[in-house]
Amino acid sequence: MTDVFDHAPQVWNAAQLRAALKDLPDDTPIHIGVAEDPGDFGGYRESVLVDADHVENWWPATGTTPERAEKEKALTLFADWTPGEYDLLD
Repeated sequence: MTDVFDHAPQVWNAAQLRAALKDLPDDTPIHIGVAEDPGDFGGYRESVLVDADHVENWWPATGTTPERAEKEKALTLFADWTPGEYDLLD
């Protein structure tokens, strides 16, 4: 049997993001470090912010009575590889 652990990172809210950005010049690029494994930023891959979209995440109805659908409004930030030259993939 595989060992399992409960990964519960502190997900930032809009106020925390605003506070982190408040003193940056408007033309500052935003880089994102994506963890290689849950919580492991020692070997992260650097990405750049390329887009953002307001989304509503919907989960399907549950088996409970009465059935319910859950939703969460969020802002999704989209990241891409940093600018540079890369090998073409076949």
